[in-house]
Amino acid sequence: MSLAPTPHHAESPLERVLRSFERQGLMQHWGARVLRAQVGQCVITLPYSDKVSQQQGAFHGGAMGALADIAAGYAALTQAPAGSEVVTVEYKINFLASCQGGELRATGRVVKAGKRVIITSADVIHIAADGRETACAVLQQTIMPVHKTY
Repeated sequence: MSLAPTPHHAESPLERVLRSFERQGLMQHWGARVLRAQVGQCVITLPYSDKVSQQQGAFHGGAMGALADIAAGYAALTQAPAGSEVVTVEYKINFLASCQGGELRATGRVVKAGKRVIITSADVIHIAADGRETACAVLQQTIMPVHKTY
């Protein structure tokens, strides 16, 4: 199924996010997937594997940071002008817990969408095999819309 918009079909926030997400080599390699995307919000999950672990067996902080960055960035994309993509200008992340197994779920949200920058945040939670949830990280980010080149 092609996600390209047609003249009779306005692209939904989810379609816009998925079209960009499928070009994300890192997320594809790690097995991440978009759970949902709506205006101002995006949720992405990342299953535990040896591709995203650190030496002690927990999720690597770099994987948590990348997941939070991408979830928040895609929340911003849902509010960026048509014909644009988004790039991260900066982010700050606080790690709250070390977790292994199960999966991570990052929820990105737009805090404020301006003309030149979009401020976002993301919460990363760990979901254990038994369903128990643990807060892992929080992120605040600055995003800039740029001209889409694909």
